[in-house]
Amino acid sequence: MPFESGAISFRMMELSKPFPGDWVERFAADRAAPLDEVGAGRQTGWVTARHLLDSNIQEETALYAGWVRLALRLAERKIPAGLLRAECRMEELAVLAAEAKPFLKAKDRAEIRRSVEDRLLPQMPPQLKAIPFAYKLGETHLYVTALPLAQLDLFAGALRSAIGHSGEPSTPETLGLRLKKANLRDVPGASFSPEMKDVAMETAPGREFLTWLWFKAETQNGRVALSTGQTLGVLIEGPLVFAHEGNGAHVSVLKKGAPENSMEAKTSLLSGKKLKEARLTFALDEEWVWTFGYEADECLIRSLKLPQSEGRLDAVSRFQERMIHLEQWREIFLDLFAGFTEVRLHAAKWKDTLGAMRDWIQGRPARR
Repeated sequence: MPFESGAISFRMMELSKPFPGDWVERFAADRAAPLDEVGAGRQTGWVTARHLLDSNIQEETALYAGWVRLALRLAERKIPAGLLRAECRMEELAVLAAEAKPFLKAKDRAEIRRSVEDRLLPQMPPQLKAIPFAYKLGETHLYVTALPLAQLDLFAGALRSAIGHSGEPSTPETLGLRLKKANLRDVPGASFSPEMKDVAMETAPGREFLTWLWFKAETQNGRVALSTGQTLGVLIEGPLVFAHEGNGAHVSVLKKGAPENSMEAKTSLLSGKKLKEARLTFALDEEWVWTFGYEADECLIRSLKLPQSEGRLDAVSRFQERMIHLEQWREIFLDLFAGFTEVRLHAAKWKDTLGAMRDWIQGRPARR
């Protein structure tokens, strides 16, 4: 499972309340059925993080170092497209020869296809996928690997069915409500470009945050103050994706070399585009370093690399260390987002920030 080793791609979910006390029984009641019960439709159910065939959900199998580690398993039988076409064609040719017909009607071909599917489908091995999540007992957030919206909807529905509630994905709007009791969607769009007016800008709090963080890092020698009194090193690198729903090209993608210092990046900012995706590095010191890809509109985290200790650890200790580092990353991220939200909602502070950002865009160096 991805939370045990390697880089992690995930999104956060904010829950309205912690898991209920009988969470084990609830998930066990919705556990994955045996594979021999998988038919033409998709079968969903919960399994443990040990492997995709382990539907024996008990506290000792589902709880690991204080964290609930389960996965929503998706199982489905499918006939490979090439095999289905070949089998259908064989049947069609046999019917044509037997009935001396020059061709078959669409209705006849459809009936042959249904017959072939009914015959072949039970012979196909089930295809398995999983949507793992990690949740620390007592908390009101979790981490889930469901990045596509279709997977997120499937996971949220299954989670709601199991524990009675599912919460909301941690989008910029959700985080604004949670951290500052403010809906950032109600805040009108703002232009960071000295050449564009605010009225021309769409509401995009995630892009505003990422572009603001880039501005803070570049104008403060790569150091951003946290509310804890710590100073965080922040580096923003390519590939960079800029976006603005206006006239002309809506999206600009810059990669290879150093796109953050390019003329194209400056041009994108001057045209009203904001940074939508980038590669970020957070560093508290040389040992505490996190690198990850960030998609601002939905707050998606891709390939997060966690700090690693130099010593050898057993499996439980290694997992505990990784989850400590993941929780620390979340605290840092939320601290930064709360700082942005506070400035964004304060009229005087935001006015000063807009002026400084426009000067930064106008004057930032750009290499060809």
